[in-house]
Amino acid sequence: MSEREIEITTLGHRGDGVAETETGPIYVAGALPGEIVRAKVVDGRAQKPVIEKPSPNRIEPVCRHYSACGGCSVQHLAEEPYLVWKSGLVEKALRDRGIETEVSGTIAATMGGRRRAVLTATRAGRHTLLGYHEKASHRLVDIAECPVLDPVIVEALPGLKSLASEVLPKKGELRMTVLVTTTGLDVALDKADKGYERKIPALSQKVVDQNLARLSVNGEVILELRPPLLDMGGIGIVAAPGGFAQATLAAEHALSKLVIDGVGKAKTIADLFSGVGTFALRLGRQANVHAVEGDAAALAAFDKALRKPQGLKKVTFERRDLSRRPLVKEELEPYDAVVFDPPRAGAQAQAEQLALSKVKTIVAVSCNPATLARDLRILLDGGYVLQSVTPVDQFHYSPHIEAVAVLTRP
Repeated sequence: MSEREIEITTLGHRGDGVAETETGPIYVAGALPGEIVRAKVVDGRAQKPVIEKPSPNRIEPVCRHYSACGGCSVQHLAEEPYLVWKSGLVEKALRDRGIETEVSGTIAATMGGRRRAVLTATRAGRHTLLGYHEKASHRLVDIAECPVLDPVIVEALPGLKSLASEVLPKKGELRMTVLVTTTGLDVALDKADKGYERKIPALSQKVVDQNLARLSVNGEVILELRPPLLDMGGIGIVAAPGGFAQATLAAEHALSKLVIDGVGKAKTIADLFSGVGTFALRLGRQANVHAVEGDAAALAAFDKALRKPQGLKKVTFERRDLSRRPLVKEELEPYDAVVFDPPRAGAQAQAEQLALSKVKTIVAVSCNPATLARDLRILLDGGYVLQSVTPVDQFHYSPHIEAVAVLTRP
């Protein structure tokens, strides 16, 4: 098959350049809109493309691992068109559901780097590799730097690799979740060797040597030198081992402000899929809040924080799987506003109940534009009016984007 000249027209939702042709789209990894590339095409994908005419928006990647590492997709795109592309991802998802609305400019919330990283470790002969998988591959890139991570994590990489080497499984990979907290690094290792108990003394010594806040292995806390604390609007939360936290502190602040502004002067608020209380604890300073979450560890952390005097109004919580048992219309009656921030699968069951309710204001937070658009379509069909949609970028150089939508009932 001979090479052909390809003109890139758009940037796809995964960061690939896309050429629209008579025979269908051609995807070109690493290409940007406006560029001319030459490559063979197999099954709709360009093979070993050569850029003949580069875009003026092309810049030099900031990381030496970028050409191989699958952690980032668009380091070669200048910041302004990059943020426009991020907003476009949300706009397209909404259009696909028949929702025509103005989407605000993307809030860049990547400053300071990601405080939470999920890394992979594996064996390579006698050596340990720690990093991210290569693009479209099971091979691992052993990272020595990472511009998207908090510098505290980057500085700790040699020690973290040493830690992983103690409990690597004989086959397969180890998962390492690292979280920067106000009291130090919280490290959780999963899929560790089943005989890790024999290594507890050595692991404990490494925790001390590296001054980690806490180490957990396969769900068991090995050693906690200090409770790993997260600051939720002035309230300290002890992070659950390997638990969820917003990737960057800047994004947490941006999302929280959008949520607080969105609920306005509501006096009674339901915070659904509340996690450890990222929004509930902040909202509790101005309103009565009922938080609902399905994860026991997250609720335990939330409960522990509430046991100390915090200057909050009435804040309650319950454990409930909202994908299976959403709050129904009658249960929603006491609330002036509802906030929901579900996992990537979205909140379809809960949106269907909200569409039947009389709740005045809904603030939808999402990490998946496609499921957000689906849930918004349900609410719009139920009579709600979309007031605003704001993208928030906390995963720099990646296709992932958060968004906050505010709806009201006339």
